[in-house]
Amino acid sequence: MNINYNFKFHDGRNIEFKVTGEPAKPPVSGFPSWVRLEHCKCSNCPLKAGEVEYCPAAVEILPVVEAFQAEDAYQKVDVEVTDDRRTYSKQTTLEEALRSLLGLKMATSGCPVLSELKPMALHHLPFANSDEFVMRSVGYYLLQQLFAQRNQEQADWELKGLVERNQRLQLVNQALWQRIHAVCKGDSNLKALLNFFSMASSVSVSLESQLRKLQARMKGEA
Repeated sequence: MNINYNFKFHDGRNIEFKVTGEPAKPPVSGFPSWVRLEHCKCSNCPLKAGEVEYCPAAVEILPVVEAFQAEDAYQKVDVEVTDDRRTYSKQTTLEEALRSLLGLKMATSGCPVLSELKPMALHHLPFANSDEFVMRSVGYYLLQQLFAQRNQEQADWELKGLVERNQRLQLVNQALWQRIHAVCKGDSNLKALLNFFSMASSVSVSLESQLRKLQARMKGEA
């Protein structure tokens, strides 16, 4: 994986991030206290503090949080996202761009809960809206069920496991929001995580209604 995010601000600043899927290297100055595993630890975290010192997801998003912690979420930025196949570009709010970047970094962070999103991260779609997120989530999950059936395993065609998965993801998103709340002077990171959280909620809380909307659109009814 080799995905590059380039943020161009209207005041002339450029900030760039590269996502490779490899574990983040500790900064020379060490990690801040909010990155420690026990700080606002997720209620469903399977990691043990005696074995793991730092939260993998917090470590991964740390550079992004520090770079944008004082920024206004709704300022316009020009963002270019390049991977091994193509380039995406969009003038958008900083919040939308960060939501896309933070989601990618969390899914590839090594967190045992967020790693369930890694198959989607391998085919990353920047700036995905709620409908696209639901469609991709359901599509990837159904592919997993097809492969399970081919391997003589029990397939979940009712999507119950998908709802449960996103309920687990919500708990992680909430805990990550609490981690960075105290260190963010601006609201860009917080807005981005809340938006990402709302997308996960659309799969766990209102999946059936989301599917009905998609069905209507596929029929040309909306």
